[in-house]
Amino acid sequence: MLGLMAGTAAYAQDKPVVGLITKTEGNPFFVKMREGAQAKADELGIDLRTFAGKFDGDNDSQIAAIENLISSGAKGFAIVPSDSSAIVPTIQQARDAGLLVIVLDTPLDPIDAADATFATDNRKAGELIGSWAKGTLGDKAADAKIAFLDLAVNQPTVDYLRDQGFMAGFGIDVKDPNKYGDEDDARICGHEMTAGAADGGRTAMETLLQKCPDVNVVYTINEEAAAGAYEALKAVGKDDGSILVVSVDGGCPGVANVKAGVIGATSQQYPLKMAAMAMEAIKKFADTGEKPAATPGLDFFDTGAALVTDKPVTGVESIDTAKGAELCWG
Repeated sequence: MLGLMAGTAAYAQDKPVVGLITKTEGNPFFVKMREGAQAKADELGIDLRTFAGKFDGDNDSQIAAIENLISSGAKGFAIVPSDSSAIVPTIQQARDAGLLVIVLDTPLDPIDAADATFATDNRKAGELIGSWAKGTLGDKAADAKIAFLDLAVNQPTVDYLRDQGFMAGFGIDVKDPNKYGDEDDARICGHEMTAGAADGGRTAMETLLQKCPDVNVVYTINEEAAAGAYEALKAVGKDDGSILVVSVDGGCPGVANVKAGVIGATSQQYPLKMAAMAMEAIKKFADTGEKPAATPGLDFFDTGAALVTDKPVTGVESIDTAKGAELCWG
């Protein structure tokens, strides 16, 4: 019996330690990431350690998680950074210690501060919903009044990429493509922060309605913010379909809201795929030392995005909510 127990302990120690660090614990997007990572870790014989921040933007908890993984002798980890710039020095410490670092969803600034990035092309995701909104409005797009419900004041990469992608798709001069707020297009009502949460979306929408009561397009950083925005619109009788609400994520509640008409269109991304691929890449690195490559022509590996809407626009490729529901998460 003792020999069997010793052998079992040795086997457990032989499993490579790999980490997954997400922004928060309860967000359905990150729940699906953990599910994908754990399933793939079990399949590959990986000792997966998972960590999360206490809130979106909690850089300190992510630093502590990385330090924990370094001291644990991990082979590498995947991370969704809460602050795509502030985390870079700690990422470098991990790389210097020999860990493979794969960023998921939210690229670092600069993007090459990680060994690899597996993500939706967030700028393209924004372009899809921007092009759809422009096509849906037709000639009225020239006189649109657009409310931007963004993520955070520090503008992490995922925040400005989606925002600026929407602008490009809609036909707005973005000025600096790596930040928002410097545009001079009269159609922009303003930018308010939501923290990617429903209550933040509602408050942001209430603020922008006071500034622009004639708003007719609402860009939202994600579908939780969109749900909150819709509640604010409903409270003032503007839930009659006259205002286009667009978003990004493609979670099952978001797709259901597209079907219900709460959201006009959303760009769907695939968190389970991102996390599973990261586990495979880190295991391969542990076995062979080989690092993953980017998609040709890009500086990251594109895990795909699809526009979900039941009101397609000519020239903008999309899938309907029935297909979106088959592919959704959360």
